[in-house]
Amino acid sequence: MIYSLDKINEMAEGDTDFILSVVSVFLEEVPVDLEELETAIAAGNYEQVYKMAHKIKPNVDLLGMEQTRAIALEIETLGKSEANMETIKERFPILKKDVIQVMGELRNDFNM
Repeated sequence: MIYSLDKINEMAEGDTDFILSVVSVFLEEVPVDLEELETAIAAGNYEQVYKMAHKIKPNVDLLGMEQTRAIALEIETLGKSEANMETIKERFPILKKDVIQVMGELRNDFNM
């Protein structure tokens, strides 16, 4: 398991509906954001790369995905500074793999 519900549990204060809501939003929004990020990388669109990585980062952070958050931050920073697209292309598959793995775990763990 590469995710943790610690942050969400702390925020939820026992509200299981809140936890389910956060997980549902993650499963609905993050795959779309990930796809948009992949498209932006393929197009060499630094601005969109920055925007999408910036949008993904708090979602993975909320689920305690520290390594994934660090990669999203790196991609975000590189996109913002219009730096090395090759590095972005190297880092993206790790981000994508982690997000897809967690989506599967969340669907399984929450029967969604």
